[in-house]
Amino acid sequence: MRIFIGADHRGYRLKNKVSEYLTEQGYRAIDVGTHRKDISCDYPQFSYQVAKGVAENKGARGILVCLTGIGHSIVANKVPGVRAALCYNKQAAVLSRSHNDANVLIVGSRFVSQKEILEIVRVWLKTSFEGGRHVRRINQIKKIEMMARK
Repeated sequence: MRIFIGADHRGYRLKNKVSEYLTEQGYRAIDVGTHRKDISCDYPQFSYQVAKGVAENKGARGILVCLTGIGHSIVANKVPGVRAALCYNKQAAVLSRSHNDANVLIVGSRFVSQKEILEIVRVWLKTSFEGGRHVRRINQIKKIEMMARK
C-alpha cells in the first residue's frame, strides 16, 4: 500500500519516525516533505500534496503531522475524495477507520509522543471499514462533496 506522508517543521521529527516505521512494516512511504526541521515552513503545501496523492491513487492512504493537526485537517478535507481524521489517541484512530473510512490520518505533535504516534498509526492501518450503516453516511458525504463542486 502507498502511504503519502508529510509534515511542516513542527511535525518533522515524528514524520520521520513514522516514515521509518512504515518502511519497516513493508509499506511504500512517499515523503512529500518537509525535509528540513530547521526552517519554518507553511503546512498547506504538504497537506495538499498528501491529500492529492491519496485522491489520485486508489487504495492509497496519507499521514500528516504538524503541531496541532488542525490546519492539516482543514486543508486535506478540501480535496475531493479525502476523508481526513485528526486523531490524538488509538480509539479515535480505530473509529476514524471503522466508522468513517478515513483515508488520511492527521496527528498533532504537541499532543502525542513518538511511542503513541507509532501505536496510533499501527491501529489506523490495521483497522478496516465496518460498512453497514456507515456506508449510507459515507455516501451522504460524497453527495455533499459533489454539491460543493458545483
